[in-house]
Amino acid sequence: MRSLLLRWLILTLAVVLAAHLVPGVHIESTGTAFLVAVVLSLLNAVLRPVLILLTLPLHVLTLGLFSLVINALLLAATAWLVAGFSLSGPGAAFLGALVISAVSVVVNWMVGR
Repeated sequence: MRSLLLRWLILTLAVVLAAHLVPGVHIESTGTAFLVAVVLSLLNAVLRPVLILLTLPLHVLTLGLFSLVINALLLAATAWLVAGFSLSGPGAAFLGALVISAVSVVVNWMVGR
């Protein structure tokens, strides 16, 4: 349970950082950032494996870089589902997903399992 809360906190930090760094990512409040983290983690848990399986040939062809497109799609779906979180376009979704992924990887590595 503690690990799950820590991961949500790290994801919230990554979302807030993406909102500050990427010009097209907008969050209304800190509570919205927490909600975005919860919805994004649920979408990653449920839809991501299905999307990766369906796009497996593209993953092989691009050596896994197509995962960035899937991350952007899931971030766009999160923006569609959560009021108070918006993206200005596909470029903002892609850069926002890139920042969120990078921050999450680095902070999770620093914190450890």
